[in-house]
Amino acid sequence: MSLFLLLTFCISPVSHLPPASPTSLPRLLLPLPAPPPIPPPSPGSSPIPLPAPPLAPPPSAPPPSPGSSSLSRLLLPLPAPPPSPGSHVEWCKQLIAATISCQISSVPADTASGDCKPPRDGTKQVQTDEVPLVPGETIKAVAKDVMYICPFTGLVTGTLTSTNYKLYFISLERDTPFILDVNLGAISRLETISVQSHGENTRGMEIVCKDMRSPRFAYKEDASQPEIVEVLAKHAFPLSNDLPLFAFLYKEEFPVDGWKVYDPMAEYKRQGLPNESWTISKMNSSYEVCDTYPALVVIPTSIKDDHLKGVVAFRARHRIPVLSWIHPESQATIVRSSQPLVGPSDRRCKEDERYLQTIMDANAQSHKLTIFDARQSSVADNNKAKDGGYESESFYPNVELNFLEIPNIHVMRESLRKLKEVVYPSIDEAHWHSAVDQTHWLEYIRLLLAGAVRIADKLESGKTSVMVHCSDGWDRTAQLTSLAMLMLDSHYRTLRGFQVLLEKEWISFGHKFAARVGHGDENHANSERSPLFIQFIDCVWQMNRQFPAAFEFNELFLITILDHLYSCLFGTFLYDSEQERVEVQTKTVSLWSYINSQPEDFTNPFYVDYEHQVLYPLASVRHLELWTGYYVRWNPRMRPQMPVHQNLKELLFLRAELQRKVDELEREASSSRGSLSSSSEHTSSPSHSGGTPLHTIV
Repeated sequence: MSLFLLLTFCISPVSHLPPASPTSLPRLLLPLPAPPPIPPPSPGSSPIPLPAPPLAPPPSAPPPSPGSSSLSRLLLPLPAPPPSPGSHVEWCKQLIAATISCQISSVPADTASGDCKPPRDGTKQVQTDEVPLVPGETIKAVAKDVMYICPFTGLVTGTLTSTNYKLYFISLERDTPFILDVNLGAISRLETISVQSHGENTRGMEIVCKDMRSPRFAYKEDASQPEIVEVLAKHAFPLSNDLPLFAFLYKEEFPVDGWKVYDPMAEYKRQGLPNESWTISKMNSSYEVCDTYPALVVIPTSIKDDHLKGVVAFRARHRIPVLSWIHPESQATIVRSSQPLVGPSDRRCKEDERYLQTIMDANAQSHKLTIFDARQSSVADNNKAKDGGYESESFYPNVELNFLEIPNIHVMRESLRKLKEVVYPSIDEAHWHSAVDQTHWLEYIRLLLAGAVRIADKLESGKTSVMVHCSDGWDRTAQLTSLAMLMLDSHYRTLRGFQVLLEKEWISFGHKFAARVGHGDENHANSERSPLFIQFIDCVWQMNRQFPAAFEFNELFLITILDHLYSCLFGTFLYDSEQERVEVQTKTVSLWSYINSQPEDFTNPFYVDYEHQVLYPLASVRHLELWTGYYVRWNPRMRPQMPVHQNLKELLFLRAELQRKVDELEREASSSRGSLSSSSEHTSSPSHSGGTPLHTIV
């Protein structure tokens, strides 16, 4: 259906609509096709303009494959428009989203672009003798006649510049310069390599990055060139060299203050808290009870301080069970904590047992509590020898314990290392699928999604409260609670709502970002490093791919978050706990300031607000895909064959125009209802008390 016909239908008189269908809005349960991945812009990135794509496919475009450009591509039937004007508007919104989705999926391919990022504004051509700097950034060293050993196009000669924020390479070609920049925060380690057959450039350097690439350079062996290597090592690992992270030097001002995105009191109020069963406690306001928990936590109302002391002592790191989310109807809750300290002798804690009973009693819809232990059962057993363990169903009546069998942080780190070997620098086309399979990366993504689906379904269908924990409650626990909340609560699927979710479940509840990412630390072999947050964002992308109309944000938003997880440009992901971040908000800029100042770049044009719609993604490997838009984006042969970002912005404009027409239709329908109501008051008999409601449920 063309957009012209759609627009014509949307503004047609309501009286000519077909009869209603008993089909209600379907649950989106099947994986749907998604648009190609988008390379991310970032503050200070190289402003190289990309060619503007056409608004529509050119006449020479090849015909779409069968079923690829029709509404049937959604795999689910759209409901027939009901007779009431208000319902007709909702149907139009769904049809708009479906039509736009089909149009972009049928745009023909173009040639692949070079290895450069899109600009922040896309309007200016950079001067070849200038290095674009962000506020607070200064040039520290420059090396000329350096060769970039490109694994895809061969040797490129140019100038290498190191600032206190990035490494910037630009080729000598003046007409179409090749530009490569690397945020220093993304560097994991620097390696000296041997180079051959590169003329006078006999020294080599490999920059192993955390974002799946490892660029190599060859340079001359003279007195001036080692300086850039030393400067690079110094500023890539500032904390190891008694220097501040760049986020404390970056002073750009944005029209939006991202630090105001998350207000815990406002978020709990949105959930209907406090209520008679749950209270917002300030017991941890000075972080004395638990130094890795936020200042405000939600606990059962009836729990007394003396009782709480026993629970605090019995939970690892003093991370007691606290509420993360409450179901608006059943009052079933998601509670998070750390493991109990039962030890090898299976110690009991009466206070902890009564505490969980109180959580169970707060939900009148169920007389059970389900505990989801994220760990492998064998690991949980081994933790008993280290004074940890898990809840015994013998000591906790009406409690059901489930192990989700998710491996630990070390297994995940090794899996990502294997994946990097598969995707960079070269790809074995003949063994691509088997090589990816041997990394087990998608299997671990499947385990996370499957566990989160079980949690969400237990609340939604079983109306039962759940408690989630791993060992310390800040890694796999955060992955599972935030994914389950994303499935259950449509608010978290909006641009601002997702930011709140990250601030709440990851940042305020003490995910160890500094330890897991290694900000500014040269110890790349630290066993604390692990890609847990990357896994979570990957799971979100998988959900976004299966439900392309359910999320207000796009793929670019997710990639930008991951880029600045490493960049140290913003203060959002620095440090390990809320207590350690006390001064961050006054001395650094929030990532949300940057994103919320230009939301059109990160908005999904297919988005439809399915309020109160629960998502159940298909958590099987055959329905999952490797996120090539992130993991393989540095390989030009794996990129989308046309720039998509501009198309998405144009679709957003088109959507706004269509929405304006829908709003006009809604106003006309409202006016018609008013006229009909006024007419019926004059013509109906006094004994007639009412008419047929507009929103009759069939």
